[in-house]
Amino acid sequence: MIILDDLTLGYDRHPAVHHASGRFEQASMTAVVGPNGAGKSTLLKGIVGLIKPQSGRVKLSGIDKRDIAYSPQVAEMDLTFPLSVLDAVCLGHWRRTGAFGAITPRLRQEALYALGGVGLDGFDDRSLESLSVGQRQRALFARVIVADASVIILDEPFAAVDAGTTLDLLELMRVWRMQGRTVIAVVHDLDLVRNHFPHCLLLAREIVAWGPTEQVLIADNLETLRNRTEAWDEHAPVCERGAA
Repeated sequence: MIILDDLTLGYDRHPAVHHASGRFEQASMTAVVGPNGAGKSTLLKGIVGLIKPQSGRVKLSGIDKRDIAYSPQVAEMDLTFPLSVLDAVCLGHWRRTGAFGAITPRLRQEALYALGGVGLDGFDDRSLESLSVGQRQRALFARVIVADASVIILDEPFAAVDAGTTLDLLELMRVWRMQGRTVIAVVHDLDLVRNHFPHCLLLAREIVAWGPTEQVLIADNLETLRNRTEAWDEHAPVCERGAA
């Protein structure tokens, strides 16, 4: 499981996620929901170790960081570096090969299977830059597939993709959960969360509610969330408790 222990994350000591505590259980599927500036992406980056805590900690119980596959927002993909779709998917093999290990024919074949599994059969030689947003999102999912990780963390996996792609990706996430993997995803569509995610975390810099979706997405909690829609303010006071 993944345990948040009084976790504060931010930039220049200004908190974007403030004293969060709770746990993601093994084989759970959790949607992280909140307004823009609520700290959702920051939380994911803190879990995977891209941002160091200002205070508190992320505790990985029974796993290490190499067991986590992280897919950033598709808008964050670097398209300036010339990379084929297949090569981008093969980056998911780093857990087995390391940063400089060779991609064997077997590993390349696994990447081709993954591309077929997300509906990108025949796209292997295309450049990432040539893909639509939805196709790039599918390529990111293929990279997660070949990573074969026990924890899968996805930042806005359904952003700017069509309904058909969304349903395909949701089915893949459901299969991951049935395989015993832990899935955490930032999601904006509350109907999507209600229909497909058993657990939900409402975040507005601080945790508003966290638990079974039907208990979290209730009127009182959503009203609290609406009242905290102010975006993160870089001029907000420093968190003195976190600075201690």
